[in-house]
Amino acid sequence: MCGRTACTLAPDEVSRACLYRNRAGRRRQPGWRDGDAEKYKPSYNKSPQSQSPVLLSQRHFDKNAPADECVLASMRWGLVPAWFKEDDPKKMHYSTSNCRSENILFKKSYKDPMMKGQRCVILADGFYEWKKEGKDKQPFFIYFPQSQTASGEKTKTQKEAPAEWTGWKLLTIAGIFDCWKPPSGGEPLYSYSVITVNASTNLESIHHRMPAILEGEEEVRKWLDFGEVACLDAKELLQSKNTLTFHPVSSLVNNTRNNSPKCLQPIDLKSRKGPKPTESSKMMTSWLKSSTPTKRKESDAREEDEKSGKAGCKPAGTLQHWLPKANKKPK
Repeated sequence: MCGRTACTLAPDEVSRACLYRNRAGRRRQPGWRDGDAEKYKPSYNKSPQSQSPVLLSQRHFDKNAPADECVLASMRWGLVPAWFKEDDPKKMHYSTSNCRSENILFKKSYKDPMMKGQRCVILADGFYEWKKEGKDKQPFFIYFPQSQTASGEKTKTQKEAPAEWTGWKLLTIAGIFDCWKPPSGGEPLYSYSVITVNASTNLESIHHRMPAILEGEEEVRKWLDFGEVACLDAKELLQSKNTLTFHPVSSLVNNTRNNSPKCLQPIDLKSRKGPKPTESSKMMTSWLKSSTPTKRKESDAREEDEKSGKAGCKPAGTLQHWLPKANKKPK
């Protein structure tokens, strides 16, 4: 299963971090759907019911758009079926935060959007999973291996091409979404489910399930391009992949109210202090030291909160800003 994620990039960084290729092989940088950049709130500790950034075909919102043209949207985690008749999505009495790939064409809640091509890619820095250890559970943070040379700075290979993102490599998770319209009228609610598969060999010691990871631009393109890739062909992309890395983290993440860099800080399972010198944490430390911090651009939503005097957690962006500040008291 997948019950907690982290996504800390500011809206403009999410856009730069999820470049994609269209059918012609051209690299494109997706923009945000109108108003959705403000709905998305960066967080070190996202749980179901929160808003997360997803990538999907622009045609879902504009029937005249090419099916291979992508857009970013903010959606609620936990799919609310279009056929749900109650006037409040909170009245759903079953969980739809995860969808097993084996059941996707058998359960109505998932079959309908899958058959309609309502496929999306959930974007996250990584996800958390808990390993049972007797009566206790040890949380781990799981993510894509990162480049040793990542700097967070922009580069261009061609004048006409979008700027290359060299910061934190986001996880690209396969999902399905639906649009629920309140019976009494009001704004439609877009929501999604994370598709899960059997855990890969390097993760099965932590948990027997994992999110279905789309690896590489071609898999992302095929999953999103419902105009070219049929439902059953897209389903073949839902495979276990032995490509993720991980490290143990503090039990602070167990409480959804805890939202600080400490949620991601690697720990030593013996002393519970400081980073454990595993290959994954060594790679992360090396990447952080070699990174050149860039000026952060905070979301408009945070600026509004500050103006109104509301307390909030500062979006820290890429991991180069997380761990060095992990011992600071969160705001």
